[in-house]
Amino acid sequence: MNYFGIVFLAIVVEGIITYVKEFFVKGKFQWEMLISIVIGVLTAAAYQVDVFAMVGMKSVVPFLGSVLTGILISRGSNYAFDFIKAIGTVQGKPTE
Repeated sequence: MNYFGIVFLAIVVEGIITYVKEFFVKGKFQWEMLISIVIGVLTAAAYQVDVFAMVGMKSVVPFLGSVLTGILISRGSNYAFDFIKAIGTVQGKPTE
């Protein structure tokens, strides 16, 4: 794995951890977030969308890339846009 792959995984993990921390607001579970994740994961799996495979990283665990991609998708279009900009920056390709 190259440096890009490591940075890419770090961005994904940080985003997922931040997202999971938002599950409880003032001690109350946020059902909307869980539903969003389920819909995102099901959609990514149904359409076989795997952002990791798109950047040349293949998992030895089937569907892991689609599950993680679904979680990223569930964060919404703003997060996805910021994520794409971050990937472009890491690869040295400015995105606008």
